[in-house]
Amino acid sequence: MAAAKNGTDPIDTRLVRRLADILQDTGLTEIEVERGDLRVRVARELTGAPASAAPATYLAPAAPAPAPVTPTAAIEPAAAPLATRGDAVKSPMVGTVYLASSPEADALVQPGDKVTAGQTLLIIEAMKTMNPIPAPKAGTVVEVLVENEQPVEFGAPLVIIE
Repeated sequence: MAAAKNGTDPIDTRLVRRLADILQDTGLTEIEVERGDLRVRVARELTGAPASAAPATYLAPAAPAPAPVTPTAAIEPAAAPLATRGDAVKSPMVGTVYLASSPEADALVQPGDKVTAGQTLLIIEAMKTMNPIPAPKAGTVVEVLVENEQPVEFGAPLVIIE
């Protein structure tokens, strides 16, 4: 009862439930949110066969499990040139990527665009909050590795800047 009286427990419970819903809806295995001094991490363990099939679509290119499948031979050579062509800007959070500031606007950046340090490359929505993702350095956008409205996990490569 003491936790309910101070007013923090119901807010934290709702936040955890919303994060759990996002995990379920996107098929992700982990989500972490930090706001001020509050830091919440929600993760789920995939043990059953039906549950493990859903996130495989997100992990298939990088996971060793698809190695016996013929298409992985085409994926592996594509991964090597990315590392040599520039620096990957990685997702600082779990969320949904938006390439433009609004549905009717043009993409914020496209391959071949020159960017300055701090310029917004794309936006990631996490918990109904739009988070601009800035360029860590000046350079040229070599490749945009994500599609509009694509769910991304923490650390996922988003853009290559050379």
